[in-house]
Amino acid sequence: MTHSAPKSVSVPTISPEGFAKLGSQLPALTQTLAQSVVELGLELTDAQLRALLLYLDQLLLWTKAYNLTAITEPKEALIKHIIDCLAILPHLPQGSLLDIGTGAGLPAVIIAICQPERSCTALDSNQKKIRFIKQVASQLGLKNLTPVASRIEAHEGSYDVVTSRAFASLNDFVDMARLRLAKQGRLSAMKGKAPTDDELDSLAHKWHITTVPLTVPRLHDSRHLIELSMKND
Repeated sequence: MTHSAPKSVSVPTISPEGFAKLGSQLPALTQTLAQSVVELGLELTDAQLRALLLYLDQLLLWTKAYNLTAITEPKEALIKHIIDCLAILPHLPQGSLLDIGTGAGLPAVIIAICQPERSCTALDSNQKKIRFIKQVASQLGLKNLTPVASRIEAHEGSYDVVTSRAFASLNDFVDMARLRLAKQGRLSAMKGKAPTDDELDSLAHKWHITTVPLTVPRLHDSRHLIELSMKND
């Protein structure tokens, strides 16, 4: 059995200007990110790679005051936040997107950076976290990203795709997200472990459900994307 040689990766040189936290780690983080993007089959520009790293830098800079993430080591945060979110991009259908319980903007900010043609709404009831997203969206020029401080029950609108990451239970997510789902839209829930049979059985009468195992470069934990579309009556 033969193995093909790993694909060579073009690693951009990213200026440290504008970075507050990554500092001397920036070249190594850039290489890790660029390699992971290729392994995921994505095509991103140097400007998009820089924007992802600037987002990471701001996430780590603001987290002490705003409690955005418990992960403060840059490489670990890159893998567990940025690359983790990148892994769902090949699986998302087209159209407007709502990310509920977005927290610091994961995956909403990542999707907005990588898919500038898509309208993204980042929804969270935590005012501080939405303030952070507004700041970073302005800094990165993300005109396709709308941060909204609201509970899902109070938010109006209809979206082609509704995402969540680490949101309560799958059933709770479906109950809340379905209210904002456009006709023939799709729910995309990021999960660690795959849902249990009981969870799936409780939803199967109303939903078509696909569990997609994800391979996240450099992450050894289990990751799955649960895709749900409503059955026609």
